[in-house]
Amino acid sequence: MCDVKKYSDIYKEIAKLNPKDTLQLVLESETEEEKDFYEMVGDFLLQRRQKEVVERNLF
Repeated sequence: MCDVKKYSDIYKEIAKLNPKDTLQLVLESETEEEKDFYEMVGDFLLQRRQKEVVERNLF
């Protein structure tokens, strides 16, 4: 069984990242797999922010 609280805490920390943070993580990744992961995280966070902007009619 996984530690749900631990992963929930990790999610909350990741959700605080800004685009510069995710770029830094991508650029400093040690493996291609790690780079892909951080790129997906960055895309997810961007999509979430875009959704918020659309929902609030700010575009």
